[in-house]
Amino acid sequence: MSTPAPSEATPPVFTATRITDDLTRVPLSLPPLPWYGAVLNVGGLAGLLFLSVLFYCVEGYGIFGTNNTVNWGNDIASYIFWIAVAVAGTLVSSILLLFRQRWRNAVNRSTEAMTVFAINIAGIYPLIHTGRPWVDYWLIPLPWDGLGLAPQFKSPIMWDVFAITGYATASVLFFYLGLLPDFATLRDRAKTTWQRLLYGTLCMGWKGTASDWRHYERAYSQFAWIATPLVIGMHSTIATLLAVTHVPGWHATVFPPYFVSGAIFGGLAMALVILVPMRKLLALENYITTDHLEKLSKIMLAVGLVVGYVYVMELFSAWYSENPVERDQYWYRMFGAHAWAYWLMIACNVGVVQLLWFRSIRRHAGALLLIGLLVNVGMWFERFNIIVLSLEHEYIPTRWTYYSFTPWDYLLLAGSFGMFFSQFLIFARIAPVVSIAEIKTVLLRRHKEGSHD
Repeated sequence: MSTPAPSEATPPVFTATRITDDLTRVPLSLPPLPWYGAVLNVGGLAGLLFLSVLFYCVEGYGIFGTNNTVNWGNDIASYIFWIAVAVAGTLVSSILLLFRQRWRNAVNRSTEAMTVFAINIAGIYPLIHTGRPWVDYWLIPLPWDGLGLAPQFKSPIMWDVFAITGYATASVLFFYLGLLPDFATLRDRAKTTWQRLLYGTLCMGWKGTASDWRHYERAYSQFAWIATPLVIGMHSTIATLLAVTHVPGWHATVFPPYFVSGAIFGGLAMALVILVPMRKLLALENYITTDHLEKLSKIMLAVGLVVGYVYVMELFSAWYSENPVERDQYWYRMFGAHAWAYWLMIACNVGVVQLLWFRSIRRHAGALLLIGLLVNVGMWFERFNIIVLSLEHEYIPTRWTYYSFTPWDYLLLAGSFGMFFSQFLIFARIAPVVSIAEIKTVLLRRHKEGSHD
């Protein structure tokens, strides 16, 4: 007869020493052989990304499937996808911190890491899209007098650069600040000279004094409320970039809230994809419990309902506008050459997520992993439908075309996922994936309040 999981049937007795032992075990020990195999596999996949970029720099932008009609293809669709993944990571951590939700302590480190890793992948795509990445420094909003270039502050692209760089800077600082106490703990527990040197450098002289903690808590709260509007502003800016055009299917005021809700939805799905296997592989079931996964899935269900509502409102608005081009655009999405992409999006983002109404599904790790994977597929195809289908079936019938991937598009897309998971595997071996300091804070509060939940 199997023994019940400690986290659900017989809750373990946590002490500060046990928490430290459990969460420093992985960074301070040698990686097992399966970890090396996983790194080689996803690292090889990441190599495909660099291979495709290298070949693109040699041969030019024509190696991808874009054409004169669909000049925004896989690169911009994937760019918006990864930006959305980055959005949800900081949003989960910062908003739950501002609302003093203690359960965030089990998942915030992973979601913040997800933000940092996703946003540096997203930044690759606009640089590729320019066609001449070796002069991408011209994108920096400075008066390049010698080139006859000047910043155009009326352009949404300009504000897109501001939003992304501002958000990336705040996210990295927010993420790294939370790591300082844990790096100091690893420094004090380091077993080898190189570990002491590494973590002693990374903790930046943290001593754990009352002054250190006072400044840390103030700064952490400040970054939380700064990051929250940046999250909304960044993805709203990307949405506005599309909405100010007159392309059928884009010119809509619903785009900013549409993109933000979709970003949170897809990002939460990616969080489940990371957390479910990680808690098993790193033996963190006592820290990332089924209750934590259920809470995340409830938020995901709520945001998924908003996304489904937006899909319906898009169709209603196109019909109610009595604009034949708008109506034809959505008819094409549902029954045109790429109809399979539209219905795959609906199935994954609207149909599959309804399973989260059932408590047994919300508390089943395997089911949540599968739902997370399917929602990520659906959210990528949502960007594909918005970007590609609107362009390939625009106003003039003689310009209608069919967009398809080339092998280099597939390599570019697959490589981005390889790069994302490579970064996460390396991170999990360097730093605790659950915040030691914050878990101990919850333990201290429970002792003071006499709570045993």
